[in-house]
Amino acid sequence: MPSFKPVRQGLVALSLALVVGVLGATSPATAENGTDPVAPAPAPITAIVTPGNFTGYGFDQCLAPTQRSMNKWLKTSPFLAAGIYISGNSRACRDQPNLSPTWIDKQLSKGWRLLPITLGPQASCQPRFPRYSDDVKINPTAGATKTYAAALAQGLAEASSTVVDAQALGIPTGSTLWYDLEGFDATDTDCRESALRFLSGWTQRLHELGYVSGVYSSAGSGIKALDDARALRPGLITLPDQIWIARWDGNADTSTSYIREDGWRPGGRMKQYVGGHNETWGGVTINIDRNFLDLGAGSVAVPESHCGDVRVDFPSYKKLTARSKGRKARALACLLSEQGFPVRRKVAAKSAFPAAIGAWQRAHGFKVKSKWQPKHWVALLSVGARTVAKVGSAGTGVARLQRSLNAATTSRLAITGVYDAPTDAAVRAWQSQVGLPMTGVVAGNSWKSLQRGGR
Repeated sequence: MPSFKPVRQGLVALSLALVVGVLGATSPATAENGTDPVAPAPAPITAIVTPGNFTGYGFDQCLAPTQRSMNKWLKTSPFLAAGIYISGNSRACRDQPNLSPTWIDKQLSKGWRLLPITLGPQASCQPRFPRYSDDVKINPTAGATKTYAAALAQGLAEASSTVVDAQALGIPTGSTLWYDLEGFDATDTDCRESALRFLSGWTQRLHELGYVSGVYSSAGSGIKALDDARALRPGLITLPDQIWIARWDGNADTSTSYIREDGWRPGGRMKQYVGGHNETWGGVTINIDRNFLDLGAGSVAVPESHCGDVRVDFPSYKKLTARSKGRKARALACLLSEQGFPVRRKVAAKSAFPAAIGAWQRAHGFKVKSKWQPKHWVALLSVGARTVAKVGSAGTGVARLQRSLNAATTSRLAITGVYDAPTDAAVRAWQSQVGLPMTGVVAGNSWKSLQRGGR
């Protein structure tokens, strides 16, 4: 994709004014063709910051997948984050036929966490670059003051052009933009130091323009160089907010022996733990790298409130009758009322409670019975939107799922609203129990089974 697009006033005007003002003649466009960078056409903005707070699995690939592929993988794969190359003259996938503001908007709206990647100038000692005739390497010249000012200016310029591309696609401020610095010989002093100054400029400019700075590199070169600068030479460069560690050790975590454990913790790390390979989900095959993310505050859910202060979260849900009293009877009355079947008198009243129970059972395809059984709990607790839930998901849908599993199984999950490892284990056990594929992903068929009382 070109770095700059035809001008039209819109959402990026303020940021572009800053870019033009601070870059002047050092911008890529000025250097190449004597023109100033211009604003792209305004893009629909979802206002969903990405990736935000998230702990879970992701994948990255060169070419942005088709919408059909993304839909299939959302419903069947373990991944909820996706890396996409949006900018940079050195990226292999300059032509991105699927990538558009509409594509970005759809993924964010559906719940994907996107990882926008730039692959521009690479380290001066990286042997695989330049890739084309019009991409450049990082300038390794130290200069008289040994500050590598030329590399710093390149980093500033690359961040500015990336923001232009990000905003043209509708990626809002507050999102993390990632710079892909491929592995290099970190023992080459000028190569290493110029790369660090480039990344410092990248981070400085992103901060000025309202974005979070992320850097991807190999654990043993770029990431180690950043961590050594952080620990041994504090203040030398402006450090990125988040790091993306390339370490293909097969461990789905964010650790590596190449860097210190205290760096970018908590909430500042992700790791590419498996390199390029094919995976097939929902009948769609994509060549990907696998990643594990632990960013921001991690996946979090806003606490819920039901009927004021009525407790609805329990480790198990037992049978109830018209004579039942206590916390679970109050929870049932509350949930029935929330779903439009109000219990207008105290739970102990013999007339109102059975009437609401019967009306709910009839409306949801159950035989009307005076007893409220576990299958009724499963269905009642799962009522709501059939949103995709998998490791990393968070919110009311996950809380509904966790309550339903406690009614359908002996899992006794804590109702946190966050799809964590215990929830994943409980989902797989329940899916096996009811004859569904043990994917750990709760989508259409799993919700249908729950909402029919499947246990």
